[in-house]
Amino acid sequence: MAYRMISITAMKPTPSETLVDELAAYDVLVEVGIGRRVDVARALVARGARLTATDIYPRDVPTKVEFALDDITDPDGSIYADCEAIYALNCPPELHRPARDLARWVGADLLFTTLGGDGPAVPVSRKTLRDETLFYRRS
Repeated sequence: MAYRMISITAMKPTPSETLVDELAAYDVLVEVGIGRRVDVARALVARGARLTATDIYPRDVPTKVEFALDDITDPDGSIYADCEAIYALNCPPELHRPARDLARWVGADLLFTTLGGDGPAVPVSRKTLRDETLFYRRS
């Protein structure tokens, strides 16, 4: 008798899929510090979100993702003016306060993940996803 192997893990959502499910509740988002990780941004625009990505360095971003050079420690408010949510992936603790202040300033929700060992440096609520914790503050 021949047996066929199937991968159960292939059917589980990836961490970025579970994160995308949370972020997809918003129509207009800004990702701060996109770096080279574009999978979440790509998935969000595929679901119809309007997304702007920022970084302090020029970055290549997926089609339909706008890009703006910006530093959240000295932000250009016009980039964030219409967003419903600002999010950051692997956000270092030194950027938690500037991200919170920016979100408050423009009236957006703030959502972020950390590098894992870092806790949030600002008061937040937590949501446990499959393989990570999503920290958030509602505006």
